[in-house]
Amino acid sequence: MLADKDRIFRNLYGLHDWGIAGARRRGSWDATAAILAKGRDAIINEIKASGLRGRGGAGFPSGLKWSFMPKQSDGRPQYLVVNADESEPGTCKDREIMRHDPHLLVEGCLIAGFAMGAQVGYIYVRGEFIREREHLEAAVEEAYAQRLLGTNTVHGYDFDLHVHHGAGAYICGEETALLESLEGKKGQPRLKPPFPANVGLYGCPTTVNNVETIAVVPDIMRRGAAWFSSLGRPNNTGTKLYCISGHVENPCTVEEVMGVPLRELIDRHAGGVRGGWNNLLAVIPGGSSMPLVPAAQCETLPMDFDGCLSVKSSLGTAAVIVMDKSTDIIRAMARISYFYKHESCGQCTPCREGMGWMWRVLTRMAEGRAQRREIDMLFEVTRQIEGHTICAFGDGAAWPVQGLLRHFRGEIERRIDEYTARAQSRPVSEAAE
Repeated sequence: MLADKDRIFRNLYGLHDWGIAGARRRGSWDATAAILAKGRDAIINEIKASGLRGRGGAGFPSGLKWSFMPKQSDGRPQYLVVNADESEPGTCKDREIMRHDPHLLVEGCLIAGFAMGAQVGYIYVRGEFIREREHLEAAVEEAYAQRLLGTNTVHGYDFDLHVHHGAGAYICGEETALLESLEGKKGQPRLKPPFPANVGLYGCPTTVNNVETIAVVPDIMRRGAAWFSSLGRPNNTGTKLYCISGHVENPCTVEEVMGVPLRELIDRHAGGVRGGWNNLLAVIPGGSSMPLVPAAQCETLPMDFDGCLSVKSSLGTAAVIVMDKSTDIIRAMARISYFYKHESCGQCTPCREGMGWMWRVLTRMAEGRAQRREIDMLFEVTRQIEGHTICAFGDGAAWPVQGLLRHFRGEIERRIDEYTARAQSRPVSEAAE
């Protein structure tokens, strides 16, 4: 379990001052000039050595991503964009950072921007986040007032930071759709290549990172890569914010070491599964777009990237959605499919047509009004969507359905058989009506 001395988010629950005075008491903005004095390459190498992987869902190595930015400017400005469009159902970690410890993010933007040669940063905040945006904007103003941001700064690096309020669209969590929205256009993903590191915001080199990824950077630079990499397992290092919701006694967001066993995470921090561990049906480990994991595989599951991959799921945003045996698992997946049908941007045919098709079939399966042959047909449709769209939205919509078919096919067949038997047992006159 994570020791208190190794915690990065020391005001996760808003018990202390979230302003700059409180942030300084917790260690923020301490010797920032000395960190920048190490130089761009030294900072990037430290992040690489720490093993930090993106906390937004994909888990791409952060230091490697930063190194894609041009070393020498070709005359175009370079940008850092922070993805604070926390749209994944079940995920509620970035909002806690922005609301209760925004200076972690603000200082992280400065250090990351310097390392990538960016002199301007944008934080794209989800449209529904009101208090989060207010606290974040206040933190940015405090940093400007103390010459930590802007021109002629106390640490010698000029950096401007802007907070942009989105309109609330799931697809804008995809980095290129976010850039389109930031430019004032419709939030639709771009074809890649070119990648944002070459042609991003306003056609300039850009790196897009998640809030949590940027917020841990100052602590890594102060405490060292060896400290961060000592936590967790190889290739899954550091601490992570886990959001635990659903059928647990105490839903919460908690900072834990990467790789903590799933049962230990739920029992210790969320008060356990409602009705006891034996009442567990399944868990979605990383937000609604990830395949569910049945109870039989949950007890010792390491909650990190490789652990979730071993059970054909993904850590994603570490949004742990717990479902007990009272859950209608087919109807739950149908509801998730409806969400993705609603949020599809409609640009790609597999998404535009496939999302509604999956939802309608799952709705009929939940009621039993389907045929057994449609189960294989539904799986084939998910395979036609997965990997055939401009962005990963199609994958994220197909994976929950694949998880259902992989682990609960028997429940679907039972429900179809029961419905068919009831229909056949009705009198002819009643069936005609």
